[in-house]
Amino acid sequence: MVEQHGKTLVPQIRFAGFTDPWEQRKLGELCSFSKGCGYSKNDLRDQGTPIILYGRLYTNYETQIHSVDTFVKPLENSVYSEGGEVIIPASGETAEDISIASVVEKPGIILGGDLNVITSSADIDPVFLALELSYGKPHFDLAKRAQGKSVVHIHNEDIANVFFGHPNIAEQRRIGAFFDRLDSLITLHQRKYDKLCVLKKSMLDKMFPKGGSLYPEIRFAGFTD
Repeated sequence: MVEQHGKTLVPQIRFAGFTDPWEQRKLGELCSFSKGCGYSKNDLRDQGTPIILYGRLYTNYETQIHSVDTFVKPLENSVYSEGGEVIIPASGETAEDISIASVVEKPGIILGGDLNVITSSADIDPVFLALELSYGKPHFDLAKRAQGKSVVHIHNEDIANVFFGHPNIAEQRRIGAFFDRLDSLITLHQRKYDKLCVLKKSMLDKMFPKGGSLYPEIRFAGFTD
């Protein structure tokens, strides 16, 4: 949690060695903004140039997008990532869902339509920016700016007017690295969990007799009756 004191912010928990208050400014003073170029799900192919469509941020959300498994045949005037852009969907079903951000880590990825593209200055770490836009106070401020009923929209002008609290670049990177490590651990344990669930299901199927038999397919050593 970050407490506000005038125009500065002070978090309740921070890494040792960092004591300066966080500065608060409008994002429009810290970043530049652009848009992706229109593609739809109908344009997707089994192979081609990797592309990010805005729906990915809902169905497969990641703070940092390291790899992409959707492809298209590139069209003229396509917008390609240079690496380090922060993307926010421009439309969605709810204001809360739409107010999320991800970092496109690699260059050469097409950025599809309905994506707001943020390029941060040298003073703002992209990962920290994505984290605070997705989970910090700017997330709720951005959700309030979303417009529409059945479909809500967020424009670059809305994002530019959101106030954004940030420490110096060294602390930003330390925070980003910390959450990146947590995400890696979560992914690792999720994979272990998924494998254990498969193992449990297999053992439940094979360690109990089936079809009138009195012998299970698999049993512990030493048991034969």
